Amino acid sequence: MNNHLLALKDLSGEQLRSLIDRAIVLKAETARKIRHQQLAGRRVSLLFNKPSTRTRVSFEAAMYGLGGQVIFMSSKESQLSRGEPLKDTARVLARYVDAIVVRTYGQQVLEELARYSTVPVINALTDLYHPCQILSDIMTVIENKGAPAKLKIVWLGDGNNMANSWVEAASVLGFPLTLACPAGYEPDPAILEASRRRGSAPITLLHDPEEAVADADVINVDVWTSMGQEEEQKKRLQAFQ
Repeated sequence: MNNHLLALKDLSGEQLRSLIDRAIVLKAETARKIRHQQLAGRRVSLLFNKPSTRTRVSFEAAMYGLGGQVIFMSSKESQLSRGEPLKDTARVLARYVDAIVVRTYGQQVLEELARYSTVPVINALTDLYHPCQILSDIMTVIENKGAPAKLKIVWLGDGNNMANSWVEAASVLGFPLTLACPAGYEPDPAILEASRRRGSAPITLLHDPEEAVADADVINVDVWTSMGQEEEQKKRLQAFQ
């Protein structure tokens, strides 16, 4: 059984807390110029169908910083661009690397790669989720404000992939979350419903931003128009004003 990271709901609260705690330690040690070699001899493939600056640099810097190696491929550089089945790509890559990091559009693409891969598959962004980004956001919250369970954390804006991952994080880690989104731009309703059933802390959805941010300790925002939604930009600007 592989330890894939496709969505935050796939991990337990203990696993997520362990990841964040370990990241905080590694960050502090790196700042003190402590050299890490935990991933020496390991290779990771970055398979990106969407452009990236921060995500790519983050994964590459982390891998090199831990002594590992990175093989980057855009969609144009792989046989996927010629119609190779996802299952074949997953099986082939898994023979050469120790993990596959994927940044793509559909969550189903990621899930199919994971189904046939014999090494862990990590979600570096899909249209539905952005789990690694939210883990780093929560780490920043802990470093600067303390335990999320004691804070009022607010998501303000589009109910996009990041909002969906915030919702799942709140349910798995057990902290309250308030979201304020324009009508028609709420988080995925199935994800919201499942997360409310799973979690012990309230997840509140509002449409009034001023009500949402009252007494907030942390306010999260993101772009109003994500990649692939450029044709909706004018409509979205009107909705979010």
